[in-house]
Amino acid sequence: MADLMGSRAYCCFKCQNLVAFHDDIVSKDFQASSGRAFLFSHAINIILGPKEDRQLITGLHTVADVYCSDCGEELGWKYIKAYEETQKYKEGKCILEKFKIVRGNE
Repeated sequence: MADLMGSRAYCCFKCQNLVAFHDDIVSKDFQASSGRAFLFSHAINIILGPKEDRQLITGLHTVADVYCSDCGEELGWKYIKAYEETQKYKEGKCILEKFKIVRGNE
């Protein structure tokens, strides 16, 4: 599918379900508790968990964990609301943990 769209893709490491495209990466400079993470402007084939307020490195945010829609593996989280003005750019974007995603067939 990614080959047909002409863009590099990222898939769930567990089941290979397509979850994001390389062109949607906003930043590769994020940190999750397990290591490096990427901020994506969009993610697909995911399910959102319940919203909760979470104290992160950059302050208080309302987030929802994101799960692969095929296998249910937790992949990261989506920023719903940022309380600090300097963090508002994250709203609506998803963090996918690097070790939870793999590059799709190129």
